[in-house]
Amino acid sequence: MLEISFIPAFKDNYIWLLTRGKRAFVVDPGDAAPVQARLEAGGLMLEGILITHHHADHQGGVAELKARWQAEVYAPGNESITGCSRPLSGGESIDVLGQKVTVMAVPGHTLGHLAYYAPGVLLCGDTLFGAGCGRLFEGTPAQMSASLDSIAALPDDTLIYCAHEYTEMNLRFALAVEPNNQALQARVAKVAALRAAGLPSVPLILAEEKATNPFLRCHEAAVVEAGLQHAASCLLGHAAQQGTDFEDRSKTAIFAAIRSWRNTF
Repeated sequence: MLEISFIPAFKDNYIWLLTRGKRAFVVDPGDAAPVQARLEAGGLMLEGILITHHHADHQGGVAELKARWQAEVYAPGNESITGCSRPLSGGESIDVLGQKVTVMAVPGHTLGHLAYYAPGVLLCGDTLFGAGCGRLFEGTPAQMSASLDSIAALPDDTLIYCAHEYTEMNLRFALAVEPNNQALQARVAKVAALRAAGLPSVPLILAEEKATNPFLRCHEAAVVEAGLQHAASCLLGHAAQQGTDFEDRSKTAIFAAIRSWRNTF
């Protein structure tokens, strides 16, 4: 099995380091310096780089790392990624340090966003966060909702390695959506204790996300009602002009309402 550890970067980014013996891959290296330091300290050889999407804090260190290590760069083929040598679109299987990894297309945050899945592990960039999901900078609510559905269909014990430490902040919004969710209340206390101790809240456990993340719960009655109420109370004027139906209880419509609410929370 691969060993996975994190390299902190910027304010709240996680660059994931995958190792087997002295061989290594990194995921979304927005900054080369901390990656170089970890590789050199561990006597590791960087063989590959996995990129989930084109934002600078996810690929800013690629050029320097590739120049130093001649590593393969696996990345979305329809996005502008520095040094991409293995363009991907989703559906492929790739070899990562002897482990078969399935490439998943998860558009929404960006149009070409990818996630990388091996049994028990998902590296998902900015698609799913602890108790949250990425902003829709390029994709549509329907695309992101479908992407989250594909993640939710994975085994419940899957460990989710996202790219930012956003859980504590997202939990505050999740409580606004579902204040009576007891699993959510317990998670708030658990994550607060972790962060107070200087520990990460990531990796996430998919089963816990399905019980507490409002963006994976857009079919649940409490989330549906919260989404409809927010749309009706906060977006009434604009929605009326657009002919929006406040009784649209489809998962996509509720997701759109909840995501819009989160954007201004």
